[in-house]
Amino acid sequence: MHWPTLRRKATIALHWAVLVLLVLLVAGGPVPLLGWAFGLCGLGMGGLALMFGLLNGPGPKLSGTLRHAHPWLSRGMYIALAWVSANTLWSLLGGDVYGPPLASLYFYLMAGVALHAISHLWRHTALMDGALRRITPASLHGML
Repeated sequence: MHWPTLRRKATIALHWAVLVLLVLLVAGGPVPLLGWAFGLCGLGMGGLALMFGLLNGPGPKLSGTLRHAHPWLSRGMYIALAWVSANTLWSLLGGDVYGPPLASLYFYLMAGVALHAISHLWRHTALMDGALRRITPASLHGML
């Protein structure tokens, strides 16, 4: 398997792992095992993006202000994920959380994730640009 394919598969796996772990942290609180997994997956995803750039793009049908805002919104999501992930790991190591408490950070990140998901659902259904195919595993493409 060559590097771009491996990078894409790693990004997809980390993306969905972060989502599941975030939902579990919101539902169950800062369980250490979940916190470690979330923090490492979140920083891993951010590390891939920082070292090799973002895999996502606005797609050919997104236009105007949304097209220009797309890369900045993506960067914002990655920064938010990295901040919450780093604070989670720092807290597990006994450090003080910077900013709001972890429970609030998880809630705020979940709100951002919800907006992120809505935008991709809109792009996939209204613009028909395949936005969901980019981030779902190939085995699920038949359902899209």
